[in-house]
Amino acid sequence: MIYCIGHSIISSLGVGSEANVAAVRKGRSGLKIYHDRYADVEPFCASLFDTPQEFVPLCVRCIEDAIGHLSFDICHLPETIIIVSTTKGDRLDLITPAKQIAAHFGNPNLPIVVSNACTSGVCAQITAKRLLEAGMYEHAIVVGCDLQTRFIISGFQSFKALSPEPCLPFSPDRKGLNLGEAAATIVYSRQPSAGSSRPLWTLEAGSIHNDANHLSAPSRTGEGAYRCLMDVLQGTTPEAIDLLGVHGTATPYNDAMETIAIERAGLQNIPISALKPQFGHTMGAAGVVETIICMLMAKRKDRTAEVIKMLSGFGGVNAAIRLKI
Repeated sequence: MIYCIGHSIISSLGVGSEANVAAVRKGRSGLKIYHDRYADVEPFCASLFDTPQEFVPLCVRCIEDAIGHLSFDICHLPETIIIVSTTKGDRLDLITPAKQIAAHFGNPNLPIVVSNACTSGVCAQITAKRLLEAGMYEHAIVVGCDLQTRFIISGFQSFKALSPEPCLPFSPDRKGLNLGEAAATIVYSRQPSAGSSRPLWTLEAGSIHNDANHLSAPSRTGEGAYRCLMDVLQGTTPEAIDLLGVHGTATPYNDAMETIAIERAGLQNIPISALKPQFGHTMGAAGVVETIICMLMAKRKDRTAEVIKMLSGFGGVNAAIRLKI
């Protein structure tokens, strides 16, 4: 089995997973209007750090927080792989910052970078699962991170995809997405003893499909997302799922596609978690941030809990994972 033995989130809502989930429970949002953050960019609504961050130090800090409670240091071990999830990286360079993160922790392995549009954070977790199940490594540190720039903001504005106000996923009045900044880490291991004595979430299933539909628009029938959901439902039932973490970008086509895919998979009666109104779209960090929040929000003391996290993205990519405790 693949166990989640540690995690952390650093966002505009706080430092640490518990601080972030507490902010969500209180209804707090990191979204606000920026009028002059970048030169020559029209005002936009986003969830950004108050103080500009640097990619590598932010990832390092997040990993250190995620592993701080472990019974031994796993970062430098040859049986540990570091997987970086990002859509942009650091100044459009993906592998160099990943190498710097690995070097900081003395990890001898060439890190893996997963950059697959908005699904990167979920795809990175699936990559970790496959590597651990294949026996190639004992531990996997998945860190997702993206920081916003003038290039990204203006690019989304050119698509007319940004909402000028806080986003409204699945609302008939939705106007588009908001962007966000965050770093998030999940540590997976084949060894539950590497964590603590408390019950641990296990990564049960993962699936990736591509619509092959359009450069930016999803399949109108949600075909790829539907296939991912049906894959991860194998071995369980819709009724056993406690929480479904959706992508929920609040863009017209994405939300419509997700609704269709969810109904086709028989999950329309499951409570959903749509976190873009709290964090914005944190791109390469989104799949990791939202997985952690789903686990903490769905945890039950009296019985087994199961969650599904799904994401979709440009190029027709779709991914989903199922976790259980």
